[in-house]
Amino acid sequence: MSHFSLRTCTLTQHPVAHEHTYHQLILATSGATELSVEGRGARITRELGCLIPSHYHHAYQGDGDNRTLVLDIPLSSMAMFPCADELERIFARPDFFRVSPELNRLASALMQQLELFPELRKDIATLLLRSLYLSIYRRHLPNSEPETTSRHYRARLDIDLINAHIDAHLGDEIQVEQLAALCALSPGHFHASFRHATGQTPISYVQQRRLEHARALVRHSELSLGQIASLIGFSDQGSFTRAYRRVFHITPTAHRRA
Repeated sequence: MSHFSLRTCTLTQHPVAHEHTYHQLILATSGATELSVEGRGARITRELGCLIPSHYHHAYQGDGDNRTLVLDIPLSSMAMFPCADELERIFARPDFFRVSPELNRLASALMQQLELFPELRKDIATLLLRSLYLSIYRRHLPNSEPETTSRHYRARLDIDLINAHIDAHLGDEIQVEQLAALCALSPGHFHASFRHATGQTPISYVQQRRLEHARALVRHSELSLGQIASLIGFSDQGSFTRAYRRVFHITPTAHRRA
């Protein structure tokens, strides 16, 4: 990709994991998408957006009803924006940022303009990035939550029951709605409580637990890596190997030989 891309789309319900050589901004005007960047995850909605710098691995899964604005900015295109210096600061690190009502209204309006006048996408992208910069660097959010808050949310979840369900369905698709039902919570309430309690989104937690089981199988079984990948819910050995290396900083093949 040599030029920036600004588009509206509905992010797929099928899990996707990849990385790319360009920066990416994701804003939703409706619906929700589970998204994690290098293991840190959140639920992208009209209240929360995401900044993904180039070369950061990320995974996402939409709800099928989301309406999402995606801006891709190759490093070679940074200089074409009047706010190039601000862009460097915006994409200095991955970030999940609060979307103010004003920014959300602007994103919705710009989405409509983009669909009506695609030839104005550079002007629309510049206005969006400038507004985002002002929104992000005017906000004042606490860096961390008190430990008492984490304990409070953890008390509302049955982590042992959740773990047992994950372990019993390692090779199956596990939905947030299923885990929420185990705790008699709505999906939204469960997601917020789970993230406060564990520091991870449910999807990130499920994948982490799958890989912990995979590590034991790699070290202590004679199953092939393809068989292990299938047992813990990966569609192919390549995606399993990449996920394993991201978490344990070693490939399963090298880990087995160690």
